[in-house]
Amino acid sequence: MKHIVCRRTALGEIGISAGEAALTGLFFGVPAAAVGADAGCTPLIAEAFLQLDAWLSGDLRAFTLPLAPEGSGFKRRVWSALSEIPYGQTRSYAEVAVAIGSPGASRAVGAACASNPLPIVIPCHRVVRSDGSIGGYLGGVPVKRWLLELERRNSP
Repeated sequence: MKHIVCRRTALGEIGISAGEAALTGLFFGVPAAAVGADAGCTPLIAEAFLQLDAWLSGDLRAFTLPLAPEGSGFKRRVWSALSEIPYGQTRSYAEVAVAIGSPGASRAVGAACASNPLPIVIPCHRVVRSDGSIGGYLGGVPVKRWLLELERRNSP
């Protein structure tokens, strides 16, 4: 059974979904998937919100949550590479493409970032354009700027 809980955070309303053993999604705003889903807060979702709140306050730099993002093999390779980008640092779409062994797949990396089911936890906000400009973000460009600035302020 899938559980979805929405709460107000420093970034506004965020929804988190989970199966029995792992997180499956993080949503900005109230997700359409929340309609008809069990809104019961499981211990896993409660822990996810505790870690998210600590991360948003700058007290946590890495999540320790079980994740089960659904996507193609290529997308999962991209999301794994995103999780390797250190807190407070960025990589370009092209650098991520090279890191996963698919040079020239910058646009496909961008598409994988855009379909990341667990933004923030899988840090697609750390991926920028090769010219250093910010690029797009699931939660909107202002949210991406806010997240990058948060990490800059709290990096060693």
